Amino acid sequence: MPTVFEIFGLRFFFFSEDHAPVHVHVVKGDDEAKIAIDPEIQVVYNHGLKAQDLKRALKLVKMYKNEIVEVWNQYHDEND
Repeated sequence: MPTVFEIFGLRFFFFSEDHAPVHVHVVKGDDEAKIAIDPEIQVVYNHGLKAQDLKRALKLVKMYKNEIVEVWNQYHDEND
């Protein structure tokens, strides 16, 4: 499970066997959401993240979109 970054108690990661399109999973405690990056940033699902945490996660994904895509591509290029 490559972690992209952690901030404000939110951990952004993807599973090593995740598939396209590019997306990240976000966890805080036992709560999780999945956010698509490509073709557009949007919540795929939310399992328990509070509205404030989800809003913050979306904002962070928008801010760090390029870095998330870069880590995704580096990881998947190395492991294909």
